[in-house]
Amino acid sequence: MRHYIYILFIGFILTLTSCRQDFEFEPSTGGLQFSKQTVYLDTVFTNIGSSTYTLKVYNNSDKDIKIPTLKLAQGENSKYRLMVDGIPGKVFNNVELLAKDSMFIFIETTIDYSEYANPDSEYLYTDKIEFSNISGAPQTVDLVTLVRDAYFLYPKRFSDGTYETLPIGEDEVYGFFLDHNDPVNGDEYNWTNEKPYVVYGYGAVPTGETLNIRPGAKIHFHADSGLIIGNGATISALGDYSTYDSEGNILVDNEITFESDRLEPDFSDIAGQWGTIWMTEGSAGSFKNVTIKNATVGLLIEHNPSVINMRDVQIYNCSNFGILARTATINGQNVVINNCGQAGLACSLGGDYNFTHCTFANYWPRPNQVPVYIDNGTLENPFALINANFTNCIIYGSSSYGISLKNEGNTDFNYNFRNCLIKFIDFGQFEEDPLYPIANTANYPGCIIARNTNTNKPDFKNSSENKLIIGDNSAAKGTADPAFSTFEDILNNSRNSPTTDMGAYNHIVFPN
Repeated sequence: MRHYIYILFIGFILTLTSCRQDFEFEPSTGGLQFSKQTVYLDTVFTNIGSSTYTLKVYNNSDKDIKIPTLKLAQGENSKYRLMVDGIPGKVFNNVELLAKDSMFIFIETTIDYSEYANPDSEYLYTDKIEFSNISGAPQTVDLVTLVRDAYFLYPKRFSDGTYETLPIGEDEVYGFFLDHNDPVNGDEYNWTNEKPYVVYGYGAVPTGETLNIRPGAKIHFHADSGLIIGNGATISALGDYSTYDSEGNILVDNEITFESDRLEPDFSDIAGQWGTIWMTEGSAGSFKNVTIKNATVGLLIEHNPSVINMRDVQIYNCSNFGILARTATINGQNVVINNCGQAGLACSLGGDYNFTHCTFANYWPRPNQVPVYIDNGTLENPFALINANFTNCIIYGSSSYGISLKNEGNTDFNYNFRNCLIKFIDFGQFEEDPLYPIANTANYPGCIIARNTNTNKPDFKNSSENKLIIGDNSAAKGTADPAFSTFEDILNNSRNSPTTDMGAYNHIVFPN
């Protein structure tokens, strides 16, 4: 026993004496390596903080080094902020880095555009991180940020510290009414392409007012923000077709876009970043050449007797619904929806709907989402489905069923799918259900039913990237009813050929 205690004691002494109590750091002679030579902080709006970006610095030498000075070239005047070894700042002295080791530098910025204004409403702000050494000129990493000016719309703050809110039933939401004579923005009921609009909270259009959104306008919503169109109010979002050069680069952007205020590429396709465009009971509106993306619900339309007209409208990446219509009246042409958590188009609680040459896809990564959902309420709370007409449409997705129909309202349930391509893979559950195209052909004249994943495919270019133009091998090619093909496709291409294609797009031949 004494022998083992002696061995343990000797081992403990050797461990203590072999431990390195301190490091001898030599001044850096250069030779650092970096994960990036230029850090692009992407595009930010004026006075809105950027995301946090990272730079990794490597010491690949066999020596422990000390960087004499690590700093932003503009020093304390720089608009960038650094975090080095958990310490915030803009200038750091004697930064230690072990041999064969690395460290992270975290970078952020907030820039006031008004300090650098130019006629193009954009400013490219740059700086450098400098790593000094004893051998000569410092090593540098460039920092680049594009700053955009914008109109900012947000609730007023009162003298008692509270903020403006909007009454929604018995509740209130963080929001505000638009102003014809805002001291900074001017007429907030007329949105143009002069500068982007950034909305905080819910901007509301009250009774008797119209929000006019002109071609090329870009609207960005902060988290939990959106628009509310009140009873007796109107939204008119009328964009136009954009023009392109021979290489496909955009020359004039006339499309209206509603999306998040996160401009970084990593957020370009993230669902649920903002709320919705909410058209309340009794509101009216028109949408043309409009894209809505990354919302919770793209369009929420409630109990609306007046016709909501939609032409050349694209809605993508909504965490719940692309369009949630409750007892609404909609006339849609060239409407394209994809990637929504519950349904691309939900026609709920009855209503009156007519969709022609539309593409309703849904490739959301879960099994129970659908492209199109329709109901007429419940026995306890019925609503008449006056019409739900789908003509020359593509209704397809990653789940087995392109459509989900519920006739439980003990009232009118009038629907018709004419010359549509519909995915409906049944495993015996619906073979005798009179609502669906297996037992029922009367409500599906001229339709092509994809009963498995190998035949009657739409041949989308890239559904995961919302590229839903169809190819030369599409089952939708040449199978539309040309009597209803009286308007151009969503890209403004003519449909005047003897046979026309289902969906919002004319087919193209994909390159090999």
